[in-house]
Amino acid sequence: MDKRIKVLIADDHPIFRKGLRQAIESDRSLVIVGEAGDGIEAYRLIEELRPDVAVLDIEMPGMTGLDIAKKIQKLSVAVDVIFLTMYKDEDMFNEALDLGVKGYVLKENTVEDIVNCIKVVAKGKYFLSPSISSYLVNRNERAKSLLRKKPELKDLTPTERKILKLIAENKTSKEIAMLLHISHRTVENHRLNICNKLDIHGSHALLRFALENKTEIE
Repeated sequence: MDKRIKVLIADDHPIFRKGLRQAIESDRSLVIVGEAGDGIEAYRLIEELRPDVAVLDIEMPGMTGLDIAKKIQKLSVAVDVIFLTMYKDEDMFNEALDLGVKGYVLKENTVEDIVNCIKVVAKGKYFLSPSISSYLVNRNERAKSLLRKKPELKDLTPTERKILKLIAENKTSKEIAMLLHISHRTVENHRLNICNKLDIHGSHALLRFALENKTEIE
């Protein structure tokens, strides 16, 4: 049984693609199963050949690497994606990671990094060119900051605040629905959203919170 990592490569520049192929084929644990010069062909081959790893240029005609990553995420295609790019763009980097991309390599570092990147990504881990490692640090700091942020009443919508005020007045969901001229199910959905936003758990926790914060609810 062939245990080599199956790789698909896609870039619209033939000379760069040739160099990419040579770098990957220099390692016997990797095998290139297909290559494409545009995004549409790349996605077609991903669906047909089911490689372990797809190495994609972000900017390609037909479909961009981001477009392909979105389709892969939406359709749950089992392939790990590595992006190649010429640009040090932090917003693009964050969008790529949000789409499940595990490898991010600058083209200037491709020859040195690509083989190691493929092997790391094939194991389910993340790899990015060292010169943009600060992007990952910034991303992690923002995530930690959001976790540290305590949920507050101001995070609620006006309707959610109205419902919370009525809950503090010991009104049932049925009574709230009648007062606000909305359905009982809508009230229940609002209650769930309030609990999620304020990180409230437990059968009577929402009522307890509403009573404790009654004076702060407008």
